[in-house]
Amino acid sequence: MSLIEKIDRNRMPQHVAIIMDGNGRWAKSRGKDRSFGHMEGVVSVRKVVEAATELGLKYLTLYTFSTENWSRPDEEVQALMGLLVSAIHRETPDLMKNNVRLLAIGDLSRLPADARTTLMQCIEETSSNDGTTIVLALSYSSRWELVEAVKALSAEVLEKKIIPNNITEAMVSEHLSTRGIPDPDLLIRTGGEKRISNFLMWQLSYAELYFTDVYWPDFREEELYEAVLDYQCRERRFGKTSEQL
Repeated sequence: MSLIEKIDRNRMPQHVAIIMDGNGRWAKSRGKDRSFGHMEGVVSVRKVVEAATELGLKYLTLYTFSTENWSRPDEEVQALMGLLVSAIHRETPDLMKNNVRLLAIGDLSRLPADARTTLMQCIEETSSNDGTTIVLALSYSSRWELVEAVKALSAEVLEKKIIPNNITEAMVSEHLSTRGIPDPDLLIRTGGEKRISNFLMWQLSYAELYFTDVYWPDFREEELYEAVLDYQCRERRFGKTSEQL
C-alpha cells in the first residue's frame, strides 16, 4: 500500500521546499562520474513533481543550483547547465498537460544565454496554469537575496519613498525574489546533511525541517509522502502554547 493513502488531504502543507543533495555521493558509491548522479537526479525531480501534483501541493521549490555552485569545476557546471536546458525542453509539454506553472528565483542573469532563454520560454508558456507551482532556485543564495533587498530598500529611502522606521517584515518580504509566494511550511533535505546551506533563510523562519539520509537520486514519490506524513504529525505553534491552538 502506498503511503499516499495515509495522508490527510485536509492538513497538507501549502508549500514544500527541497534541498536536493547527494547526487555526487550517490554516483561515487556506484563507481560513476558525478554527472551520472545529476542525470538520475533529474528523474527524481520528475517523479517528485508528479507526486506533488497528485497530492495537490500548491508550491514546490527545488534548490537546483546555488550561487556557491558556480565555484565547482567548469565541466560539472557546464554539464549541469546542459541538463537544465534539456530537462526543461523535455518536461514543458508534461507541465502543460498537468496544469503546472514554472517560476524561478535567483540571479538568473548569471545563467548561460541558452539556459536563460529556455527557462524564460517555459515560464511564459506555463504562466496561465493554476495547478501546482514549481519554483526553481537557480544561481540562488539567501545572502545574495537579502543584500539585494537591502539595496532596493536603501534606494527607496534615498528617494524619500519610505523612512527607515517604517520598514516592516512585510516590506522586506516584498523585496525578496519570493515575493507573492507563501513561505514554506516544510523543508526537506536529502543526502544526510543537517543544514540549510544559504537557502531561503528568511522564508524558513517557521518551517518544519525534515532531514533524510536518502540521496536525491533515490528520493521518489514514497519518500515525499513519508516526509508529508511526518509533517502532519507535528504541532505547529508559531510561538504559542499547545493550549492556545
